[in-house]
Amino acid sequence: MFFVDTIETAGLGNRSYLAGGERTAVVVDPPRDIDRVIAAAVRRGVRISRVVETHVHNDYVTGGLELARVTGAAYLVPAGAGVSYARVPVHDGDRHEIDTAAGLVLRALATPGHTPHHTSYALEENGTAVAVFTGGSLLIGTVGRPDLVEPRLTERLARAQHASAHRLATELPDATAVLPTHGFGSFCSAGRTGGESTTIGEEKASNEAFTRDVDAFVADLLAGLDDVPAYYAHMGPANTAGPAPVDLTPPAVADADEIAARLAAGEWVVDLRHRVAFAEGHVAGSVNFEAGGQLATYLAWLIPWGRPVTLLAASAEQLAVAQRELVRVGIDRPAAAATGEPAGWVRRGEALVSFPRAAFADLAEHAEDGVVVLDVRRDAERAAGFIEGSVHIPVHTLHRRLHEVPEGQVWVHCAGGMRAAIAASLLDAAGRRVVAVDDSFDAAEKAGLTVRMR
Repeated sequence: MFFVDTIETAGLGNRSYLAGGERTAVVVDPPRDIDRVIAAAVRRGVRISRVVETHVHNDYVTGGLELARVTGAAYLVPAGAGVSYARVPVHDGDRHEIDTAAGLVLRALATPGHTPHHTSYALEENGTAVAVFTGGSLLIGTVGRPDLVEPRLTERLARAQHASAHRLATELPDATAVLPTHGFGSFCSAGRTGGESTTIGEEKASNEAFTRDVDAFVADLLAGLDDVPAYYAHMGPANTAGPAPVDLTPPAVADADEIAARLAAGEWVVDLRHRVAFAEGHVAGSVNFEAGGQLATYLAWLIPWGRPVTLLAASAEQLAVAQRELVRVGIDRPAAAATGEPAGWVRRGEALVSFPRAAFADLAEHAEDGVVVLDVRRDAERAAGFIEGSVHIPVHTLHRRLHEVPEGQVWVHCAGGMRAAIAASLLDAAGRRVVAVDDSFDAAEKAGLTVRMR
């Protein structure tokens, strides 16, 4: 008998796996906060004997090196990955026993495409593949994007993705469970994924890697590639060098004077509270990245890399969760933090500031008043429909392009409200008059606004 436990990292859209028998187990693509993995192994009562990476990750800092050190497990990394630390280099066809009593073996299958060295691992029970850990190769309904390594390699890697998917389909039974790392909201996915589980047989019937010829598949894949988060440029080098252990102890406490001083120094002060609370009252100059949203992705995407960050949280629990999310993308230690009521974050004699929130119906009533409508969605989203006359600056570029926003009151929107709140806070911190549209874009046309297609 075997088991496979999924360890979700929802904020980044990734999954890690703990798989094994009654005594020993393997961990695939572990997150940086390895205490979650160790806790899963304790619950199962198994010893982690091997830690494996499908590839050098571009979207998060791995916990593999530290997990192997802590547990004494062998650390398996594809041989083609030019890492700077000792590991067991994995070659195509290598087999590693996971639990002898359960007849569990891990077989390596070279599946280049997401990266040149990408490797999938088939979990075999008594010689039959029961699951395959596909990392960033074959995903649910799509494949991993091929453009994160080197622009000149993108088309070649896209073709390799097609071939790798077909190799998996040829060598593995249709009933084999497909267990990818990416594809649950991750920007490493080349397209939208659907569903929570799949098999080789199901993918053969529906995934375009199988239903289209290689030329059509590659053309569509390349045409559909979306923006790459800026922080991805730092993840590969960190994972190649070997990440340091994480420190999740509470940061130094910042009082109102220190918060003001850090703002004056040009540092980022990030308010983690919900966007509604932030709009109602916040420290002037602070920016809003909700702890409950895609905090790590968007903060790491926007903040100048290495810039000190101070976190403001409603509670110690909210702060701790945020710290954990941020270390996963290499924002290791906040410079300082404060928790509690926002009134305590401003100096005596100073007041919190605020800005209004609205719905698309409210925007429709003011559309003729000369207001600026700012769309902060990504290019692909805007191509599917946009408000006539709106200005388009994706949120991840806005902090560098504030000077492009026309004069006047700015009504800022995204697809649902979270990114609009980030953008509104950036504009507010820059001294602009802003209204955050906290509404679903589906409501825009229903409210009477003219929505155009590109």
